[in-house]
Amino acid sequence: MPSNESSSQSSNESSSQSSNESSKQNAAYRYMAELSAQLPAIPPDSIVSRTLFSDGRVNATLFGFAAGQELTEHTSSKRALLYVASGEAQLTLGQDKLEASAGAFADMPANLPYSVLAKTD
Repeated sequence: MPSNESSSQSSNESSSQSSNESSKQNAAYRYMAELSAQLPAIPPDSIVSRTLFSDGRVNATLFGFAAGQELTEHTSSKRALLYVASGEAQLTLGQDKLEASAGAFADMPANLPYSVLAKTD
């Protein structure tokens, strides 16, 4: 990610530049225009992950699944958010099995058992 912009730039220059950047961070925020660009190509029969952010309170991890791959049932000691950016998956949240596709979102409390089975890449 690019480093913080110089404080000597005018606010117009700064706004103009930030709209053209695919990812940006400063003290107030972190921005990524396209999360899928943060992952390499996903080889068949694999799961790829990248930590986007971690500060001790919050972890943001991006996963890419090849079709048929599974993140087996587990829990998190912290609240977990799950967003399906592309493809289709079967989510198990507690006892519920849900079909998810691009745009699906889940907000899970700490200690809820969950799993993800990728149906497509």
